[in-house]
Amino acid sequence: MNQGGVVVANGGSGSGSVGVQFHQSRRLPDFLQSVNLKYVKLGYHYLISNLLTLCFIPLIAVISIEVSQMNLDDLRQLWLHLQYNLVSIITCSAILVFGLTVYIMTRPRPVYLVDYSSYRAPDHLKAPFGRFMEHSKLTGDFDESSLEFQRKILERSGLGEETYVPKAMHNIPPTPSMAAAREEAEEVMFGALDILFRNANVKSKDIGILVVNCSLFNPTPSLSSMIMNKYKLRGNIRSFNLGGMGCSAGVIAIDLAKDLLQMHRNTYAVVVSTENITQNWYFGNKKTMLIPNCLFRVGGSAVLLSNKPKDRERAKYKLIHVVRTHCGADDKAFRCVYQEQDDAGKTGVSLSKDLMAIAGGALKTNITTLGPLVLPISEQLLFFTTLLVKKLLNASVKPYIPDFKLAFDHFCIHAGGRAVIDELEKNLQLLPIHVEASRMTLHRFGNTSSSSIWYELAYIEAKGQMLKRNRVWHIAFGSGFKCNSAVWEALRNVKPSSNGPWEDCIDSYPVKITS
Repeated sequence: MNQGGVVVANGGSGSGSVGVQFHQSRRLPDFLQSVNLKYVKLGYHYLISNLLTLCFIPLIAVISIEVSQMNLDDLRQLWLHLQYNLVSIITCSAILVFGLTVYIMTRPRPVYLVDYSSYRAPDHLKAPFGRFMEHSKLTGDFDESSLEFQRKILERSGLGEETYVPKAMHNIPPTPSMAAAREEAEEVMFGALDILFRNANVKSKDIGILVVNCSLFNPTPSLSSMIMNKYKLRGNIRSFNLGGMGCSAGVIAIDLAKDLLQMHRNTYAVVVSTENITQNWYFGNKKTMLIPNCLFRVGGSAVLLSNKPKDRERAKYKLIHVVRTHCGADDKAFRCVYQEQDDAGKTGVSLSKDLMAIAGGALKTNITTLGPLVLPISEQLLFFTTLLVKKLLNASVKPYIPDFKLAFDHFCIHAGGRAVIDELEKNLQLLPIHVEASRMTLHRFGNTSSSSIWYELAYIEAKGQMLKRNRVWHIAFGSGFKCNSAVWEALRNVKPSSNGPWEDCIDSYPVKITS
């Protein structure tokens, strides 16, 4: 999970004063000024892994051109020559058959995104700032310093007045029971799945793979079993439940589904991404553990993937790349987003002061690996040349910053918080239009954890901006610490599906976000 890089200045619980600021030292570092060569090599390794395909394509093209230039006399002479060269015929045929077999067996199966849906909660679950603060005060759990802290976080968060909190948090006092948490999970997951199955016209018995991710709520039976029971999925389904993996788990779930679709032919995979707030609300006074209360809101998504060739015609997108970066071997990275109890024994998620620096390091590693896969050759040459000069000659050459706008048409940056969006816009040299979907998703729905990137994609579609062959970059951060990317290509001019999350409000956006 990523909480937006808010810096807390507190004089102690008894001082009665609290400050909130976005301190320069806690922003994302200028990661493009420092690149580790091994991650560039890793990106080129991914590229070379598809070398067989790259070699066969020009070979087939050359043969096709040569054959097209031959006349009837040339073909007759070739036939006469081959009649008296049986060994040559057998050898060439064997090589051709072997090459085609290797190519067919090793080429990855295309993974298509047929459709997806994002859950929109009912209006009675909206939590405008005034109601949020009133309920926080009435619970009696927060002192004046903590209440003031939450108020300032809300004002600077980038959230709007129409985000949603679960039913249990609207009660006074709140009722964060197991039953209430299950109810929230069911409403979100089933709400998204009902829309998905209806729009995609897919029967539940057709689903061969199910992957569910939810970081902080993992009951028994599991969330995937809840879906299995609700929709009566078939008994031999490959079912997985990912927990504790934070806001980037949605991309991890897509990657797992992609790998499973390579192994199992002619089937569908459903990926459900959500987070549960009911049992994870913090009722203490530790400032670094109060921030999730102010940012996280109800949300979830369901995605339908397919490896069936016939689904290409109706699919919205094709999955191109997934690049995952895990920094958990580093102790600071491992503990920067950490669920624990405070001194009073109240459980919450604590945020380290090093969060933004660690996120920047993870992002640097991720895009250094991703770059060789997506950037145009011209950008790669400029980037790699300046990198080699700096590394080999130890020269004080300013590294060339690749222009990722040449590789992607749309950017879906996880709406973890306003500060992260600001810093990615700056460091990747993006324009306001490129981060509009992320800012508006944060404003309308808040931080919905791993599902936020799907609300952003739905925003782009609702604005009519997704055109055929456009490329989309999904990028998300998560506890552990992780940074994961997914690259999609639009297979047609994509229109929003019915019952989308922006259906009743897209004409009101974009809105101006005040400081």
